[in-house]
Amino acid sequence: MSFASLGLSPALLRAVREQGYHAPTPVQAAALPPILAGADVLALAQTGSGKTAAFALPLLQRLVAAPPRPGPRALVLAPTRELAAQTAELLRELASRLLHRPKVALAFGGVSINPQLMALRGGCDVMVATPGRLLDLIDHNGLTLAGVDCLVLDEADRLLAAGFSEELQRVLALLPARRQSLLFSATCPPAVQGLAGQLLHEPVRISIDEAPPQITQRAVQLDRAQRLPALRQLLRDEGWQRVLVFVASRYTAELVSDKLFAHGFKAGALHGELSQGARRDVLAALKSGEVQVLVATDVAARGLHIDALEAVVNYELPRSAADYTHRIGRTGRAGAQGVAVSFICADSPENAESHFRLIEKRQGQRVPRERLPGFEPEAVATEAQATGGIKSTTRKSKKDKLREAAAKAASHGH
Repeated sequence: MSFASLGLSPALLRAVREQGYHAPTPVQAAALPPILAGADVLALAQTGSGKTAAFALPLLQRLVAAPPRPGPRALVLAPTRELAAQTAELLRELASRLLHRPKVALAFGGVSINPQLMALRGGCDVMVATPGRLLDLIDHNGLTLAGVDCLVLDEADRLLAAGFSEELQRVLALLPARRQSLLFSATCPPAVQGLAGQLLHEPVRISIDEAPPQITQRAVQLDRAQRLPALRQLLRDEGWQRVLVFVASRYTAELVSDKLFAHGFKAGALHGELSQGARRDVLAALKSGEVQVLVATDVAARGLHIDALEAVVNYELPRSAADYTHRIGRTGRAGAQGVAVSFICADSPENAESHFRLIEKRQGQRVPRERLPGFEPEAVATEAQATGGIKSTTRKSKKDKLREAAAKAASHGH
């Protein structure tokens, strides 16, 4: 199947080719015709399956074909600013080949609202926003939703999981009753089913059961102090050209990034305290090859698409099994092979071996433990520690050593 067979205009077909899309993905092939026909759609497909283009292409084509009127005429709601920014960027790139180019506006929280209000003074055709900031703009009389004839909820499961249910209901109350509604989601928990029942009218239901991502998982046992030199060794040995390293905090992201850079690696940091401009710049540097290693907090675990990401390294383990799944899901996308390496430190305060066994249990897969030559750990988790029992290691703690020294001193004194 080709994009041409799905009814796209010649201008959008040129835009598709320039984006490097050779053939539609299953969700694109299934979603484009009913969306172009004006039907409501409920589409369930995994992250990385091409859902954004599945609604962006027909949305742009319908906008160009419809008579112009004050906007926005289409509204796209996303759960995070990263996903909103990526969606707006794709819409703008696809629209660049159109004779009458729709104006795409972007809004999200965490930054000043004034520039976003200024950008809306000339109106827009497509509004891409997070729910909270969209309502802020409406409260500031920055826009009205009275002219919206197409609503898209992108990553609907995450919109609800992020606590946007109340905001969504407020937005829905402001929309025209007659409109096209599109709901895209990776999963369909009861909350999403309830929203679909409220939102969609006789929807076309699409469920794409693709093969699971091809990700080789590795678990490396080492001491906490060995993580940075071990990471450098891995990067040298494996020769990865594009790798994402996950850490738990802004401080660690910047520290590890700076240390790698000092050793000759093209490294950058991504975390929630960066400005949107700085985030955009570091992601662009990763995509262009100026950055080889991106050290990031979980702000990069969801809704972030990075082409040809060869590996993910869990320098520090995530808090939950769900976060682990989202992290490693950044690699092995679109049929490519990926590698996910997790550092398991028995001397970590969070009882890493026990925590990783819980992650394994949740995903129903056991990952063999391995050790890197030259980085064999002094501390190895006992079975009690590994199964969540009393924390201990094969080496003595500092407190134990101090107690022994005091006991020896006492015995010599006698």
